[in-house]
Amino acid sequence: MGDLGVDTAVEEVGDGRYRASVNKDWEIWGPMGGYAAAFALRAVGACAGDVRPASFSCQYLGVASFDEIDIEVVTLKAGRTVAFHRASVTQAGRPILEAMVCSIGESADGDHALEHVEIDPPDVEGPDGLLSFDELRPDEAPHFPFWDNLEGRPLQWIEDWPPPEPLPAVWQQWLRFRPAATFADPWVDACRALVLVDIQSWPSAHLPHAWREPAVYAPSLDLYVAFHEPNPWGEWLLADGHSAVASGGLIGWTGRLWSPERRLVASGGGQLLCRKLPG
Repeated sequence: MGDLGVDTAVEEVGDGRYRASVNKDWEIWGPMGGYAAAFALRAVGACAGDVRPASFSCQYLGVASFDEIDIEVVTLKAGRTVAFHRASVTQAGRPILEAMVCSIGESADGDHALEHVEIDPPDVEGPDGLLSFDELRPDEAPHFPFWDNLEGRPLQWIEDWPPPEPLPAVWQQWLRFRPAATFADPWVDACRALVLVDIQSWPSAHLPHAWREPAVYAPSLDLYVAFHEPNPWGEWLLADGHSAVASGGLIGWTGRLWSPERRLVASGGGQLLCRKLPG
């Protein structure tokens, strides 16, 4: 089992450069995309000063191996209210990920800051009344090590898999990190959103097709996450993933994260590249 705070730590090596180690506990066919993205966010947080993240975007340029990576952070603009940084992740000179991070300072808050909420949260049960995957399938080990790092409580459970017919492209479940569920550092806590938004992509996109078990896989091309609520957030977050369209070898998806109080704490999305499994 991995620890998100420990396993995304970065070490400064000078002049905007950082080094980190990719942990195999976060494997899904390789390092899980949101986990890989978290290194870029942590490196920006390490050099950005007393600000908090507002948005994150990246493109996945390659798949890292479970070894050391290098991160270079460039300050594009640093003003009193907002700052922009670029983070480049490489491994042995090979490009892995290119990210843009926007952060805001305290001056972005105050009496002048407008507030409204014009979205209805999902009308679903909270985490306390649901069974976890560990309880639903006590004798079945996770297919990938990544899932050991989360406690999941699905809103719907399908005992027999694959299903007999197409299902809606909606994936909803309450998720909590383990062993540490939250993190006092807002930059570390924001890494939870990168992982939990990114993870909604394939599960939601796969559901309309799972009944016929297509021989395909779908690596992530990119990821965008907007952080709406100041963090740290609570332990449980509702992953609310939707895949509205798949066409021409691309799969689009959007993801939202809701608190148990039904506040939208983060949202985002991206695209997947649909490819035939080798062999």
